[in-house]
Amino acid sequence: MNQNRRNFIKSATSATAAALLTPYASIAEAEKPLFPANDKFRLLFMQTNWGFRGSQDEFCAAAKKEGYDGIEVWWTEDKKAQEELFAALRKHNLQVGFLCGGSQSNWQEHLATFKKNLDAAAGNTIQKPLYINCHSGKDYFTFEQNQQFIAYTTQKRRETGIPVYHETHRGRMLFAAHIARQFMEKNPELRLTLDISHWCNVHESLLGDQKETVDLALARVGHIHSRVGHEQGPQVNDPRAPEWDNAVKQHLAWWDKVVERKRKTGNN
Repeated sequence: MNQNRRNFIKSATSATAAALLTPYASIAEAEKPLFPANDKFRLLFMQTNWGFRGSQDEFCAAAKKEGYDGIEVWWTEDKKAQEELFAALRKHNLQVGFLCGGSQSNWQEHLATFKKNLDAAAGNTIQKPLYINCHSGKDYFTFEQNQQFIAYTTQKRRETGIPVYHETHRGRMLFAAHIARQFMEKNPELRLTLDISHWCNVHESLLGDQKETVDLALARVGHIHSRVGHEQGPQVNDPRAPEWDNAVKQHLAWWDKVVERKRKTGNN
């Protein structure tokens, strides 16, 4: 994700979907926010370091220059990397959200790694994260096995007060809308990082036939990964291209619904 992506998303909250058919420069001129801030709500923009090859300081400097409020990065056990990250965050006055997960195919080993990373990210005393975003479980783990990831994060959120979200990502436990719905119905406290582009890819649709499930998911969102997907892939090559009009408009409608709900309620 490049730095211009923030401008695209910022424009999405200050212009109608129809206006997105015009060049970015025209959209950026819009000065009437669709979702004005209030005493309960502030929309924060976090930059990821996907594909960034520079140092932690260079990354944080670039994010700050482009107007981001913070960054989202994978939690690392490397002490030197931690020190460099925390120093850069302080220097550039940025907040942070940590990504945590596991990779093992054995669910018990996977869960152990997941718990270790989550505990470390939530328990570090130098930089309290705004939230923790979890790449949770695997799509081939059983419901009961994946359920243990949610149970542990629910406990951790209650202990620390740090919001913990589970991402709707292919290959993970919330890889498909109908599967995620089972977990949402079972776990009233489950909160999501919405990357709904993955569901579009999995279901080969813009989810028009699963509106009830999507609405349930939108009500549980704490964090958004603002990637535009389509029926055959998780990311369009250029959201300005006319062939992606329908996909862009649909994603904007989903994101707008989440932001408007939070603006009204002020909850996370």
